[in-house]
Amino acid sequence: VFETDLPDHLERLGTNHLVIAGMTASLCCESTGRRAMERGYDVTFLSDAIGADNPAAYEAAIHLNYPLIANAVLEAEEFLAAIDGEEGVSVEPGDVVRGSDHGEVGTIEDIVEPSAETPGYLLVPRGRVFERDTYVPLDAVVKKAGGDVFVNIPKLIVEKMPWDAPPSPAEQEAKRGPRSGQVERLYRSRDPSTGAEPG
Repeated sequence: VFETDLPDHLERLGTNHLVIAGMTASLCCESTGRRAMERGYDVTFLSDAIGADNPAAYEAAIHLNYPLIANAVLEAEEFLAAIDGEEGVSVEPGDVVRGSDHGEVGTIEDIVEPSAETPGYLLVPRGRVFERDTYVPLDAVVKKAGGDVFVNIPKLIVEKMPWDAPPSPAEQEAKRGPRSGQVERLYRSRDPSTGAEPG
C-alpha cells in the first residue's frame, strides 16, 4: 500500500493516525501497519474487522505482532467509543488499564496529576496479574474507550518496565534529554554557510 500514491494523499490531508481493518491479518494488514509505523504514523488495528486464512495466523497477528506495531488493538465498538467520546475525557479511578495488545494490566486505584515535584502517573495496585504496584506514567496513556485506558506497550512488556515506583522529575528529564537551549553543539554539526565545524 505504501508503494502507491497513498503516502502523498495522507501527507496532503495532514493524516497522522491510520485505523486498519481488512484481509489478511498476517499479510496485508500487518505489513501496511508496520510500514505506516515505520513512517511515523500512529496505527490502530480493529481486531474484529480483520480476517485471516486460519485461526492460528489470526491469533498470532492480533495478540503477538500487532501490539508491537500499533498504539492499540481495539474492537470496532471500542474504537467508535474512543472517537465518539468527549474531548478531554480523563482517566478515573476504577478504569481498567490495558496494554496495546488489549491485555488487562489492572484497575486504576489512584491518579496523581503532574506537578512541579512529580510527573503524573496512574497507580495500579498489585493483584492477580502483577506482584508489585505499577506506576504507569501518564505519557504512556494513548487513548480511553469507555472504562478502558490503553497504554502504548503490550501487557507482556509492562512488567519489564521500570514502573515499580512513581516516576521522578530526574527520570523524565533523562528521558527527554536537555532543552534545546542547553545543547552546546550537535554531534558532527557544521556551519551551513561555511561548511566548517563550529569551534
